[in-house]
Amino acid sequence: QVRLVESGGGLVQAGGSLTLSCVAPEQTFTRYVMAWFRQAPGKEREFVAAVSGSGNTAYADAVEDRFSISRHNTKHTAWLQMHSLKPEDTAVYYCAVENYAARISCGAERYDYWGQGTQVTVSS
Repeated sequence: QVRLVESGGGLVQAGGSLTLSCVAPEQTFTRYVMAWFRQAPGKEREFVAAVSGSGNTAYADAVEDRFSISRHNTKHTAWLQMHSLKPEDTAVYYCAVENYAARISCGAERYDYWGQGTQVTVSS
């Protein structure tokens, strides 16, 4: 059973910052991409950011200038630094892993493993 553990969500005022963490403590992935998705109430899950094993990154247009994704390969850990948060960033944020992947995909259907989600709430 693959387990992804997320942390770092919470309540923050608009303009504030949060950092989310995702770790796969017992896993040994091979050439994998780590990504963050989010889902707001009544909306579909959407791509936020991803990072490949070689360090390539991709961002959704809505967050590109405000969020930063990074990872530590040997620790199977990824972080999502979120700055200048807006109320529309409010959502449950999910960590995901696509194993055996060298290129970043933005489609949720490509990802093999998912975390349980962490709530981010941005107040106006």
